[in-house]
Amino acid sequence: MFHVAECRELSQAWDLHCHTVYSDGTYTPEQMVRLAKDSGLAGVAITDHDTTAGWKDAAAAAVRYGLPVLRGSEITADDAGVSVHMLAYQYDPGNADIMAVFARTRQARLKRAKIMVASMAKDYPITWDDVMSQVKEGEKTTVGRPHIADALVAAGIYRSRTEAFSGLCSSRSPYYLPTPSPTAHEVVAAVRAAGGVSVVAHAGDRKRNRTLLSDAQIEVLIGEGLNGLEVWHRDNDDEQRRRLLGIAEKHHLLVTGGSDWHGAGKPNVLGENTTDEGTVERIREMGSIPLC
Repeated sequence: MFHVAECRELSQAWDLHCHTVYSDGTYTPEQMVRLAKDSGLAGVAITDHDTTAGWKDAAAAAVRYGLPVLRGSEITADDAGVSVHMLAYQYDPGNADIMAVFARTRQARLKRAKIMVASMAKDYPITWDDVMSQVKEGEKTTVGRPHIADALVAAGIYRSRTEAFSGLCSSRSPYYLPTPSPTAHEVVAAVRAAGGVSVVAHAGDRKRNRTLLSDAQIEVLIGEGLNGLEVWHRDNDDEQRRRLLGIAEKHHLLVTGGSDWHGAGKPNVLGENTTDEGTVERIREMGSIPLC
């Protein structure tokens, strides 16, 4: 069952943070575009983790439903021990720098997931085959903790993905391993080399990081080519939104918003946080590929 945002003015708004079956979402790119169209959004972005595998399907759906789509990815990175998720938009997917980042990260995610599952299997009824049965698009899918969570739900250990992420899949779980990641500086450089637009996602989310990116860390990234900050996200509290807005205004950065939608299993509703069309137009102008 699709969940559509509460009735409000969305005709000039874009959701710039959405995941599909090509990473840890539960709906296809076509379903994502159709839901965005039905909800009244002006457009939507596909931002699967560390991959462009869903871009072709999203582009085809954009034509089919007459809804423009930004192509992007959410790239896992690190800055001095702080986990950083970078949203990269409208870059050349064939660029060697960005392809190398994705290849390394996807392999690291896969190895980490296998080690975590092997550890859990000593105490719980879960196998690697159980996890792979939750993967929707085979080798095209970026495998990670959400697939482990779904396997735990299928095994009856939890009722939902959200519960699993509060338990065995939590970053505080004894089974947790951090993902070996490129630095945020490397990601900004790679996205820039690929002609794309880089935005730090949910930088004020205290649930992901006990220590947040500091103003100084963000300003270093700005000096290296960072283009924007995702301010409008459910996990940035009011204090952090004010802080991030202040940094963005000071440095004339893009200010974006997105739902971090994954479909079923998470409470995030498509269109719950959005980006205005003027900002999307700036991203379009800055990027190296056209809207689809």
